[in-house]
Amino acid sequence: MRVLFINPPWVKRKGNVWNNVASIMPPMGLAWMAAVLEEEGHAVEIFDAHAERVDMDRMRIRLIEKGRFDMVGITATTPLITNAREIARIIRREFPSTRIVLGGVHPTVLPEEVLEEEAVDLVVRGEGEKTIKELAAEMPLEEIKGVSYRTSEGIRHNPERELISDLDSLPRAAWHLLPIDKYYPAAGAAKRLPAVSMLSTRGCPGRCTFCYRIFGKKIRVRSGRKVAEEVKYLQENFGIREICFYDDTFTVSHKEVRAFCQGLVDLGVDITWSCFSRVDTINEDLMRTIKSHGCHQISYGLESANPGILANVNKRANNDKAREAIRLAKKFGVDARVAFMLGNPGETIETMEESLKFAIELDPAIAIFNITTPFPGTEMFEWARANGYLTTLDWDEYDFANPVMELPTVSMDEIKEFYGKVYRKFFLRPAYLARRVARLRNVVNVIDSYRAVKAVFST
Repeated sequence: MRVLFINPPWVKRKGNVWNNVASIMPPMGLAWMAAVLEEEGHAVEIFDAHAERVDMDRMRIRLIEKGRFDMVGITATTPLITNAREIARIIRREFPSTRIVLGGVHPTVLPEEVLEEEAVDLVVRGEGEKTIKELAAEMPLEEIKGVSYRTSEGIRHNPERELISDLDSLPRAAWHLLPIDKYYPAAGAAKRLPAVSMLSTRGCPGRCTFCYRIFGKKIRVRSGRKVAEEVKYLQENFGIREICFYDDTFTVSHKEVRAFCQGLVDLGVDITWSCFSRVDTINEDLMRTIKSHGCHQISYGLESANPGILANVNKRANNDKAREAIRLAKKFGVDARVAFMLGNPGETIETMEESLKFAIELDPAIAIFNITTPFPGTEMFEWARANGYLTTLDWDEYDFANPVMELPTVSMDEIKEFYGKVYRKFFLRPAYLARRVARLRNVVNVIDSYRAVKAVFST
């Protein structure tokens, strides 16, 4: 079977800080599914329209150039669903016999809404590797777990697909099908180029109300040695010098993190890397270990400095743990990157100011401030809908830079106004600017600083 996977373009609107600082990184879900299908002998391509900067105006031409495929799989998060639907419509018009499959977070959460689009034949819910293999093998739909599709009696949702318990059983992602030279990290996230992202885990120990756990509640961890071997493969075959680990919590398994670090030593891999963590999953010994094996940046989602708001979003952290995590990073020379949310349940102008003051107190290398976005499938979305706080179901508005909840404690205009000034208040401090200028030692630093300046003045 000839199969095409598509990652749609994400068009960010004016005023969104991510226009200037966001990364473009590999769609790992598509790369893993492609690897699974290649093992079965299928001919697979990945069209990463986002990385190749193919906008929707040129999409039809590019798809016609690629020709007909037996099956096309399109991934979609909530901000991408509009473009994903339009791509499905183009394929249906040009290649009527092609089976069109949508997967990813948004179709998993709202399969019935997605199937209202007639161009979409079926939805893959949750993890797709086993499901896509059975679809490509043309098993009867009623026998395939984890799919939703139309029947003469309405939409049918087959039973849930069990999560893959052993991530090491998956083949290496199909990196050779990706436009590796088109990927780049978020501003300030890398020391060296070229860089790509990787995943070493699936799942998250948190139960935050703003997060949808498509990978389930149970943490599954790839062996550190196998991750190190994949890094070596990327370095030898594509010249990769930097890895950005996009796991929700890379440091959830201290054992496998240490195994990864030892693997880098055993395999003679010279790599620098960054990761996402939680303030309650790090300690001094682990920070020392990761620093000595190439980690130069660690990111924490702090969300708010206000204890009441942290409780409202079920964030199991506190300011003392945050202070300790940042202290450890500074002690060992690891850049700390922290993220806050503006417009959480219970938010006020005073609590947003509290978060800004806390960010300045912590004085991390980088601070990110996003507008709280209650995505479908999350507890926060259901809470907002039940209380009549949602102002729109236009998914294009769900972009981290636009309020979509009218809270009783702070207005949308007040959130937007604060978002427009918070970056300048944090980044334009004289002491902070002096430190950043002192670190302009190479081309990567200069380019990142230019992107950051553009972002600060665009909000």
